[in-house]
Amino acid sequence: MKTALKTIALAAVLGLAGITGAAAAELKVGVAAEPYPPFTAPDAAGKWEGWEVDFMNAVCAEAKLECVLTPVAWDGIIPALTSGKIDMIMSSMSITAERQKTIDFSDKYYNTPTGIIGPKGVAFDATPESLAGKTIGVQVATIHQAYANHYFGATSTLKEYQTQDEANNDLAAGRLDAVQADSIALSDFLKTEQGKDCCELKGLVKDDPAILGAGVGVGLRKGEDELKAKLNAAIKAVRENGTYDAITKKYFDFDVYGG
Repeated sequence: MKTALKTIALAAVLGLAGITGAAAAELKVGVAAEPYPPFTAPDAAGKWEGWEVDFMNAVCAEAKLECVLTPVAWDGIIPALTSGKIDMIMSSMSITAERQKTIDFSDKYYNTPTGIIGPKGVAFDATPESLAGKTIGVQVATIHQAYANHYFGATSTLKEYQTQDEANNDLAAGRLDAVQADSIALSDFLKTEQGKDCCELKGLVKDDPAILGAGVGVGLRKGEDELKAKLNAAIKAVRENGTYDAITKKYFDFDVYGG
């Protein structure tokens, strides 16, 4: 009887250990705490939704990973990864050589051009010559801030914002002449009532992969080759099995994978 009780007790302990291990296996997926529609944004109830949230869920399911969406302030999201507060980043983070000095990336999962928007009825384009003397809003710690500093900083005034929404709002209020950001995010803003009333796309900036990167990937700590391999295989699978296209069609009428 004592032997049987010991066996039952041991089984219970092992079962509890298995549950604890499963909980420990959950991966915290960092996304910017600031809304970034149509990729990531909380709804009225606080539930996060968007193209990238759907994509994250599909990739994690394919890779059989337990993923928990974890909002983090954008300018602290890489330190949160390297310090272990989160396990990966899926937040429209472009793969750049500068970031690769600190973290690793999965394969690309989307790539879209960079645009400039400005007030309706004011004629200018997305070139340094045309933007000379203007005040341009950019989100801090982004490839767009780096690009604007490099190409527009000598002849334009740059104003930094913690969130893209803040930059868009200042443009709509007449406190900026232009805003630079991802063309899809800008397109989403231009479809809102505020965006329709105030602003329009002025053009796409000249591409510079050294600054703008080679597309968006999952940010990972260096050395996590097994997780990287799982994610790359899952990204490839959802691209090939139709899941990627099905998610994309919910939000866009064009392919966001890019070249």
